[in-house]
Amino acid sequence: MAFVLDASVSAVWALADESALMADIAEKRLKSETALAPRIWWYEVRNLLIINERRRRITAADTAEFLDLLSSYPIRIDTVDDEQSIFRLARQYQLSIYDAAYLAVAQRNQLPLATLDRALEAAAIAAGVPLLA
Repeated sequence: MAFVLDASVSAVWALADESALMADIAEKRLKSETALAPRIWWYEVRNLLIINERRRRITAADTAEFLDLLSSYPIRIDTVDDEQSIFRLARQYQLSIYDAAYLAVAQRNQLPLATLDRALEAAAIAAGVPLLA
């Protein structure tokens, strides 16, 4: 396992008009390493796709093409629901439960976190979880 993948990074891959160094690094690492994500990642990615279809930033065909691409990446869903850690992290760092889930997976598995979310990034640093570099 190489790193924990946040939906904010995946969003950059889906949207042609977006770019971010962290997303480029994560995508390059997926050529030789596996990413881990909490269950919420699956829903967040699909939600961002449907929202961007509604905003006419992408089409249904773009969504299907992106999901095909995404399925080719070695991304594993973490199935451990560590409710106590997630609540503790959400309370301690003022995170949403969703963001705390990413941080909990990174912390529990001792993996760096790939995120573009500023609050989650700050919480990871404060919690001693490294960011993907």
